[in-house]
Amino acid sequence: MRKQLNKEVAVFKSRMNRKRALIADTFCLTKRRRCAADSVTGESQADIRSSLQYLVTLFSRKLFNDSLPPVVLKHQLYSLHNDKTSVDKQVVRSDCNKCSTWDSVQSHFIIITLMHSEALVFSFPRQNELRETGELLMFQLGFDSEAFALVFAEDYRAKVLQGEAGRGTLGTVEKFLTKLIPSCSDLSFNKEKMLKEFLFTDSEITQLVKSGVLTVRDAGSWWLSIPNSGKFIKYFIKGRKAVLGMVKKSKYGEILQTELEGRRTTSQVKFQMKYHIHDIIGAELVECIQTTSGTLLRYVDGNVN
Repeated sequence: MRKQLNKEVAVFKSRMNRKRALIADTFCLTKRRRCAADSVTGESQADIRSSLQYLVTLFSRKLFNDSLPPVVLKHQLYSLHNDKTSVDKQVVRSDCNKCSTWDSVQSHFIIITLMHSEALVFSFPRQNELRETGELLMFQLGFDSEAFALVFAEDYRAKVLQGEAGRGTLGTVEKFLTKLIPSCSDLSFNKEKMLKEFLFTDSEITQLVKSGVLTVRDAGSWWLSIPNSGKFIKYFIKGRKAVLGMVKKSKYGEILQTELEGRRTTSQVKFQMKYHIHDIIGAELVECIQTTSGTLLRYVDGNVN
């Protein structure tokens, strides 16, 4: 009886050792793949930064008397990068407390229980995202719940302080920017965070709303905002509709991208044509078809923009 029991224990231990080895080999492979992915991510980050810098050059600074920081729409990046996930990894914050996706979990720790108190723990590095490093800020634009503006943090700081020069709210705004850049990548703030973490008073919060760096989201919470961005939104929406109208009115509702880029703009189009073209492509308001003559843009029926 004892010999039989010892034999069964030996068989069980042998099986468990094989399982441990299999799991360890699997995660070593996963870790190697993860490291390889990290090196690709580094290149991707540089590519996306370059794309942002290119789109910034299309922003019409003079239109706003150089009072606004250059604004890029997140979906405009999709017109330059086929892989939306790569874009989102760099500009959209990953927060494990709010997200249960595999990517967010593997950014921290994975624990696999083997037997009762035994466990294997594997740690994975976080993505070095542009927003988490404080290089980029993101804003929710009120005209569309899916429209997010991207602004380089230093451009935002410079233009906000330029607009606050000589005003009584300057000190409070400077304090807010110090808290915001580079350690915070939130889109909005609730009252508890503003009072207890950022240490602002109710009157200071009122000053921040007055200065335009915050706008009311609902009772007790505020969106991070770009001061004086109302004019930008107005021109952007009008320009989008006008450019989409050009595509729709073309023969068969389609036009070569190069031809559209060369079109004379109407009074409704304040931005460079390319700025709007990257918008309508990235927002999937037109369909892109590759032809021997170049990219053909086809109007998508059902657009309400």
